Amino acid sequence: MSDELIDSSRQKMFSAVSVFKNDLATLRTGRATPALVENVEVLAYGTKMPLIQLGTIHAPDSGTILITPFDVNNIDAIVKSLQEANLGLTPLADNNVIRINIPAMTLERRNEFIKLLKTKVEGAKVMVRQVRRETMEDIAKQAENEDEVKRLEKILQELTDEMVAEIEVLGENKEKELLTV
Repeated sequence: MSDELIDSSRQKMFSAVSVFKNDLATLRTGRATPALVENVEVLAYGTKMPLIQLGTIHAPDSGTILITPFDVNNIDAIVKSLQEANLGLTPLADNNVIRINIPAMTLERRNEFIKLLKTKVEGAKVMVRQVRRETMEDIAKQAENEDEVKRLEKILQELTDEMVAEIEVLGENKEKELLTV
């Protein structure tokens, strides 16, 4: 029963790290990457849909993103959604494709993104620690004796430390990416 708590916590912590990784992909680094725009919500067919479901997105070079909609009737809706997404990008409709040129980031903009990154790193750590706290409460309620409580808390703390370390490494790597011109 108690080992199931640890397994459940591990899954929740992995989910928190996964959410963090996806969040990092949306941070601009000065290089074109489809992840910058693929989750932008577009009003198409009477409902909001992620852009990735409406067309192919690729980066032919480090300064350009090309979006080829599956249905050319959605081009205007995609352009409008990209402008409203406030990503600091300017989409241009060009025949049946949408071209986004990624401008070089200024040092000031890079520093803003680093501050945002640090906030996201701290948020991810909080999510992992929240899972730990909830599991500790469950362990205290369900454990049969004090030795089992200590054993499980030690395992849980090691798992938490491992996840926090992974988050920090991911954050440091993204910071290096942001500082690379």
